Amino acid sequence: MTITTRFAPSPTGRLHVGNIRAALHNWMWARKAGGRFLLRLDDTDLERSTQEYAQAIRADLDWLGLTPDDAVRQSDRFALYQARFDALQAAGRVYPCYETAQELDLKRKILAGRGLPPVYDRAALTLSDADRAAFAAEGRTPHWRFLLNHDSPIAWDDLIRGPQQLDPKLMSDPVIRRADGSWLYMLPSVIDDIDMGVTHVVRGEDHVTNTGLQLQMFAALDAPAPSFAHEALLTGTEGKLSKRLGSLGCDTFREEGIEPMAIIALLARIGTSLPVEPVADPAPLIDSFDFARFGRAPARFDMEELKALNARILHVTDHAAVAGRLPAGMDEQAWLTIRPNLHIIAEAADWWAVVEGPVEGWAAPEDHDFLEQAASLAASLDWTDGPWKALTGALGATTGRKGKGLFLPLRLALTGREHGPDMNAMLGLIGKDRAVARLREAVTKSADQ
Repeated sequence: MTITTRFAPSPTGRLHVGNIRAALHNWMWARKAGGRFLLRLDDTDLERSTQEYAQAIRADLDWLGLTPDDAVRQSDRFALYQARFDALQAAGRVYPCYETAQELDLKRKILAGRGLPPVYDRAALTLSDADRAAFAAEGRTPHWRFLLNHDSPIAWDDLIRGPQQLDPKLMSDPVIRRADGSWLYMLPSVIDDIDMGVTHVVRGEDHVTNTGLQLQMFAALDAPAPSFAHEALLTGTEGKLSKRLGSLGCDTFREEGIEPMAIIALLARIGTSLPVEPVADPAPLIDSFDFARFGRAPARFDMEELKALNARILHVTDHAAVAGRLPAGMDEQAWLTIRPNLHIIAEAADWWAVVEGPVEGWAAPEDHDFLEQAASLAASLDWTDGPWKALTGALGATTGRKGKGLFLPLRLALTGREHGPDMNAMLGLIGKDRAVARLREAVTKSADQ
């Protein structure tokens, strides 16, 4: 059996962080098993679904490295849904209903007033041919429900939640088709999973009831059901479901300079018993992926944690992986020097500008003589072997300075900043001529001010 998973977003909007997590876990499970990861665009809502959103979903998945092995659109599969629907109708497992939305709402309110669950009463099953003809004469067209089997509980062994059981008598027969003939989510999803050979469905725990209903549809279509894994939903830092998570997506991550690998590394592990770790490749995340490690508590998503992880991942990223995104001339040695100070890759250009100059070096009046000595020493040093250590060693011996009083004036004059990359490597990148010129310019400019 080839392990096959699917990600099934509706192209009625952009992907948000919760969607991305679901796509990632389906992708990881397929990759771990050497199987297939499929994209199914659930675009049965023809009014709200757009090609623009469909393209954006594909682009976001590609950017994240979650490119599917194949993709289908539900709008291309209506003939298949009709054929399966006809078979279910012939078997007596779907039936037409004529209640209006207002009539159904009134029924629910009456049940609620009696303290009863809002379960559909199956009144449509008692309609005669004459009743249905009368409704047709009025211009009413039916919506359609799937007839649940009440004979035994619905049970399955969830890969995350463990043994699950639902009582179909406490569930309404689900509406599967609207009066205008359009399809709702439930039945087409089952038909697609059968037709596409889906073996595992990984989705949020808000779909548990849907799974119970769909398991009966698989049985009615005489098809084996996939295995299901329902994971705890994401929460925000405030400890409850956050509306912001519904709008936080790849555009925001790109604007913030977040690397795709940081998103993958965080979403792969939050909500599990494994630690979030900075990795430059998804392979170790895939190898350790196991539904048994998922907890039942909500998974907490923290944008600040993502930003911190992004920096840690950059600090272990090889030059080859980012070379095409670095400033011209920034070679491997320069990258290794600068990367420990990066939070996002765009900052590499800022530090490379410090290397190449010009910089706004600065010197306090009491440091002018010190920097003049530094310039003279720098001009006389052998620059091929650790110029920073040689320079500071000689200056310390001749001036008696040490610690901050020795190092900070030099850093300010050479880089214009109080903090930054290791100066032993940085000074080698700046080079002898530029370093000597900056030491002298810092004194001159400060004196002029």
